[in-house]
Amino acid sequence: MKKKIKKILVKKWDVKFFEDLALIYKKFSISEKLFFYFLCFLFIFSGFILLNKVNQEMSVDVPTNGGYLSEGIVGSPRFVNPVLATSDVDNDLTELVYSGLMKSGPDNSIITDLAQKYDISDDGLIYTVTLKDNIFFHDEEKVTTDDVEFTINKIEDSTIKSPKRAGFYDVKVEKVDDITIKFILKKPYSPFLENLTIGILPKHLWDNLSPEQFPLSQYNVEAIGSGPYKISKMETLSKNMLLIPTYYELVAFDKYVPKKPYIEKLVVNFYKDEKTLINAYNNKDIEAINSISPEKITELNKQSGAKINIAPLPRVFAVFFNQNQNETLTYKEVRQALNMAVDRNKIVTDILSGYGKPLYGPIPANLIKNDSNNDSGANNIESAINILTKAGWVKSTTTGLISKKISKTKTIKLEITISTLNSDDLVKSAELIKSDWEKLGAIVEIKQYDFGDLQQNIIRPRKFEALLYGEVVGKDMDFFAFWHSSQRNDPGLNIAMYANSKVDKLLEDARKTSDTSVRISKYNAFSDEIEKDVPAVFLYSPEFIYITPGKIQNLSLWTITLPYERFLDINNWYIETNNLWKIFVKK
Repeated sequence: MKKKIKKILVKKWDVKFFEDLALIYKKFSISEKLFFYFLCFLFIFSGFILLNKVNQEMSVDVPTNGGYLSEGIVGSPRFVNPVLATSDVDNDLTELVYSGLMKSGPDNSIITDLAQKYDISDDGLIYTVTLKDNIFFHDEEKVTTDDVEFTINKIEDSTIKSPKRAGFYDVKVEKVDDITIKFILKKPYSPFLENLTIGILPKHLWDNLSPEQFPLSQYNVEAIGSGPYKISKMETLSKNMLLIPTYYELVAFDKYVPKKPYIEKLVVNFYKDEKTLINAYNNKDIEAINSISPEKITELNKQSGAKINIAPLPRVFAVFFNQNQNETLTYKEVRQALNMAVDRNKIVTDILSGYGKPLYGPIPANLIKNDSNNDSGANNIESAINILTKAGWVKSTTTGLISKKISKTKTIKLEITISTLNSDDLVKSAELIKSDWEKLGAIVEIKQYDFGDLQQNIIRPRKFEALLYGEVVGKDMDFFAFWHSSQRNDPGLNIAMYANSKVDKLLEDARKTSDTSVRISKYNAFSDEIEKDVPAVFLYSPEFIYITPGKIQNLSLWTITLPYERFLDINNWYIETNNLWKIFVKK
C-alpha cells in the first residue's frame, strides 16, 4: 500500500491544455506578451473591484464595545445619591450610576427601565409595577422590591430632607412580593410615572444608617447603583473633613438592563468654574463639554470633528408682573403694550447667540404643538403706542414720557422697575427690554441681585414690580405650580400671583387625565387665557448645548429639562464598530 501511494506522489502529471498554452505563450512577441500581462492585470483588478463592491453591498458597520469619552463638568460632587442629589454635577453622576423603575424616552414618553411592566387602576390611584428578572446592582446583589420600598421610604423621611419628597407626598408604598410593588395615591396625578424615574438605592448598603448618618455616608461619593456605568476609580481631596472627588473613572456595567453600554469607559473631571472648564477643553484635557453660556462658544477652540448637539429646554423665561406692587400694571392696555413692544428675536440673536426660541405664551417651545403661541403683533412699537393712546395715555412732545390722567387730581406715569438675577444673560436681556419699553415713553429701572438675595428677599415675599426670571416646567407638562391661584403665595411658584377660575379648572382637569391629547387640548386653552390676560411678557425658551467629539455616534438628545438628561440614552452611544455581512447581524 505504501509503495502505491509513493508511486502516485512521484508520478509526473502532464496536462496537455497547459502545455499547449505554454507553447502559444513562447511564440508571443514582446508586445504581445505585454498586452497579455495587461489583460491579466485588468482581469485581476476588475475581480478585486467586483469582490469589494459585493462586500460593500453585503456588509454593514455595527456598533461594538470599546473606546472612551472624557468630559468636564463645573462643580464638585457631594451627593451621588438619587435621594439627595440637587446640583447638576450630582445629578449627572447619579444618572450614570443609578437606574429607576422607569426612564424618560423619546418624544417626552416614559418607558420602563428596571420595571418589566406597570398597570394603572381605572381611577388613576394605584400604580402596580413588576420588576424585570435578573437585575443587579454593581456589587452583584440582586435588585428587589425591598430596595424600591427602602428608597421611597427614605425620600418620604422628613428628617433626610430629600428634594424629591414632594413627588411622593401622600403616596403609600405597598410591597406585594419580591418583584411586585404598588404605589397608592390619594388623588389622581397623571404625571406620576415621571416620579418613578428616581434611581433605586441598594438597601443592603444603606439600611444600617440613621437619618443623621445618611448624608455623611461614603456611598454618597463611592456610589453603587444599577445604572449603565459603575465607578472603577476616583481621586479625591480632603476639605473640611469631607472627601471631595476631583476625578471619576467609570466603566460599562455588564449586567445593566436593557443592555451593556457600548462605550467602555467614561472619564469625568470637575472644574471650579466655566472659565476653567473652557480652558481644559481648549487644552484638550477633555473631549466633551455642556451647559456653557451661548456667548462663550466663540471662545472654544473646537476640536477636530467636534459636534454641537442642541436640544430644546422646557423652560420659560419671562418678565412676570406684580400688579400689587405697581398700580400702572393693573391697566390691561399697559401690560398689552409692554408685551407688544419687546423684540424677542433680538434677545435670542444677541444674548443667546441664536441658541433659543422666541416665546409668546406660557408653554415652552417644542414641548407641545401649541397653535396659540404665535408672534402676532410682537415687537411693534407703533401698535403698542396706539393701544395706549386709545386708552387715554398721552405721550409728551417735550419729555417723550407717557402718562394718563385717571382723575381730576391724579395722573400716573408708565414707570416700572425690573428685578432680575445678576447673571450676564438676564441683565443684558433686561437692558434690551428697557430700551424697547423706553420707546413707548416708559421710565424703566433695572435692579439686579445675587441668587440668595433674589430668592429670599424679592421672590418669596413678592417684593418686585416686574421680575425677569426663568421657570423649569419639566417634561411632565404640569403647569399647576406656576399658574394655579392656590400657588400665589410662597412656597407656591405662581410668581405673577395670577388668579383666573377658568385657568384653575383647566389645570386641575389636565392633572387628572391620562389621555395626552386631552391634556394638550386643555393646556392650549390655558395658554389662550394667559395670553388674553397678559400677566407676564414671555420672552424665550433656551436650548441645551452639548459639545462632543466626532467619534461619538448615535447620540440622540430629546427634550431636556436638566443637563443630566443628556445621558438618558448613553447605552446606545458608540465609538467602535465592526464590519459584518448583513446576514450575520442580529435584528
